[in-house]
Amino acid sequence: MEFEVYCDESMSDLFTSKKPKGQYLMIGSLWLPAPLRDEIKIKIRNLRQKHNVWGEIKWSKVSPSKLPFYLSLIDLFNSYGLNMRFRCIAVNHFQVNMLLHNNDEELGFYKFYYQLLHHWILDFNEYRIFCDAKTNRDPKRLQVLRQCLRFSNLSSTIKEIQSLRSSQVVLIQLCDLLLGAANSRMNRALKQGSAKEKLVKKLETHLNVDTLGPTTRDEKKFNIFRIRLEGGW
Repeated sequence: MEFEVYCDESMSDLFTSKKPKGQYLMIGSLWLPAPLRDEIKIKIRNLRQKHNVWGEIKWSKVSPSKLPFYLSLIDLFNSYGLNMRFRCIAVNHFQVNMLLHNNDEELGFYKFYYQLLHHWILDFNEYRIFCDAKTNRDPKRLQVLRQCLRFSNLSSTIKEIQSLRSSQVVLIQLCDLLLGAANSRMNRALKQGSAKEKLVKKLETHLNVDTLGPTTRDEKKFNIFRIRLEGGW
């Protein structure tokens, strides 16, 4: 079966910032069967028309006036059940030892990207992966990531990993929204009573959880993988 994966990141400057504003660097991914792509895009366009909300969909743009539109996107995500799934990795930057990554923050970042994707790639499927455009010091990062995923998933096919501008790809934008919700809980950035809190609570209600947080490995709809760099079970 053919799948598409749309990826985005949050707090990616935590590895380099001298005054970090959060604890967790997070990378997110939205997974769906390729045949559903056009149908989902049409439904999002219809929601834009219904609510008269245009421009790029972003977590940072959630506001009281646009809340009904963003809530409808959460409903849309939920309506597809396991045919639309989200997974993110949360990396505690205080625990990252850059000596293990040759003192190369960019290399470390893409190693965590690999961990995000590898565990949801299943045998006998075909995957196309689309990442939000990011300026890399080494222009071969995505090429190497694809090679690593191919070598570690020999019974599946990684057709491509492509960098695209999120402003042009609505499903990367939807990933940004879901990642923002997860990031707001993991980094404790939600303001009580805000439009963003209402959106997160709507998502939590759909997922039947009290609060978004690290999930078990088996969680398939909305998986938050807090990698344990200190070791343990």
